Amino acid sequence: MKLHSALFLLCFFWLIFLHGADRKVTIIHKQGEFDCHTFRIPAMVNTNKGTLLAVYDMRYNSRRDLQGHMDIGLSRSTDGGETWARPVPIMDMKKFGGLPEDQNGCSDPNILVDRKTGEILVSAVWTHGKPGTHQWRGKGSEPGHSIHKSSQFMMVRSKDDGLTWSEPENWTKKLKDPKWCLFAPAPGNGINLMNGTLVMPTQGRDATGFPFSNLMWSKDHGKSWTLSSPARDNTTECSVAELKDGSLMLNIRDNRNRKDKSKTNGRAVSVTDDMGKTWKIHSSDHGALPEPVCMASLISHDLKDGRRVLFFSNPNSKYRREKMTVRMSLDQGKTWPKSILLDQKGGAYSSLAMVDDRTLGILYESSVADMVFQKIKLSEFGL
Repeated sequence: MKLHSALFLLCFFWLIFLHGADRKVTIIHKQGEFDCHTFRIPAMVNTNKGTLLAVYDMRYNSRRDLQGHMDIGLSRSTDGGETWARPVPIMDMKKFGGLPEDQNGCSDPNILVDRKTGEILVSAVWTHGKPGTHQWRGKGSEPGHSIHKSSQFMMVRSKDDGLTWSEPENWTKKLKDPKWCLFAPAPGNGINLMNGTLVMPTQGRDATGFPFSNLMWSKDHGKSWTLSSPARDNTTECSVAELKDGSLMLNIRDNRNRKDKSKTNGRAVSVTDDMGKTWKIHSSDHGALPEPVCMASLISHDLKDGRRVLFFSNPNSKYRREKMTVRMSLDQGKTWPKSILLDQKGGAYSSLAMVDDRTLGILYESSVADMVFQKIKLSEFGL
């Protein structure tokens, strides 16, 4: 009994150290649950009805990236993230073209709510065939639009708060420059601008296979989209937020940080005031927000006193995916003076969303489980 009591106390104090004494950790998925090896690549939004929707890769056989047997899955919460419904696949290409499911994988979801209509859009990348490849390397995705050559830009829609979903729509021919090797959504969430324009962060590989980051936008509720120019190159996954002055900030994963562990290690940050026709380097670029080269999340939120706050989450380390941290900025991302450490030992991909006006939610890959959800009161940031 003494041994069991000691082990219980050890685990209890470890959890306090890891997550804080008052912060509940809700596990969305542990490895192997729901007949699925691993959940990865979270994205989350709060719908017009106050439902939290979490989407992610359901990687059935292993943790590895495409190509493999994987669908885009969904979990819903109607009580502010306290409980979550059983995960269901919402984008599943099954045995398309006579090829097995492990050659029809879907990955890297982005989720966006049209605030005017309530419609929810989830996009992802689909690879058909090409076993043993990766869309970001070599011939894993090639120029052109053919499903036999290029990874595809796919989208599903829901008009009933995420309860049912359309069949996958293929947007590759409408969006991808055929000279490019790849064009794909950036995992995470899209946004609505103050004027109702929908904006989605995106990424790709140009005609030479070199990566870039940009965005696309729609003024007709997602029927058609306009692509911006690249904000940066040698970059990939990115997050977008609208600043108080109406400009757009793109916060970007930068491949240079694989080697750069100096004071210039950090997220690439660019800003546009013309919907991505032209871009300027932000003052926080490469220095304010360290990264080990990993996806991150950025959102904005308007406080009742009129201030617009930015929240940012990523593994706060130059060297490895650890120290999952949420930061706050009140000066349009110039400085990030307040931060909250959530997971000392782990943390990789993450997605932020407001649960209510005074509560921030985060869905992330943790050291405790494949994917967890936590809430942070804005008062913890002094707001």
